[in-house]
Amino acid sequence: MLAASGFDRARFREVLGHFATGVTVVTASIEGRPVGFTCQSFCSLSLDPPLVLVAPAKTSTSWPDIQRSERFCVNVLADHQEALCRAFAVSGGDKFTGVGWHPGATGSPVLDGVLAWVECHLEATYEGGDHLIAIAKVTDMSVGEGRPLLFYRGGFSGLGP
Repeated sequence: MLAASGFDRARFREVLGHFATGVTVVTASIEGRPVGFTCQSFCSLSLDPPLVLVAPAKTSTSWPDIQRSERFCVNVLADHQEALCRAFAVSGGDKFTGVGWHPGATGSPVLDGVLAWVECHLEATYEGGDHLIAIAKVTDMSVGEGRPLLFYRGGFSGLGP
């Protein structure tokens, strides 16, 4: 269905909103300062070599620093971390105030209580419409406990009991 002026963006969002996705926070350390942003566009890409894909918005104020560092951590959020997700989704400010974390092997922040984390080295970045497509090689990873935070039809949910 197309709007009179072209592609129906609202319908596109509605339809793709029916695809549940996990929620992540991508973090890095820049000159000893932690930075990060919420990223719903994350997936595994390759087993051999081990590659993942993240797709930050071109408007992200955190991604340029993370891209320059070439090392980052993808923190997979647990269902109790919606507030953390929302805190990292805003632009500017100190997103790490009151947030527990420790440096991973690359120095990137691994957030406390996450479901899993994947440390990466940036391999390539490509244009992708209003986002960038960043491909990274996995250098370290681990899992925590719990259930995933999911984004579905414009809101957050979990898997249930």
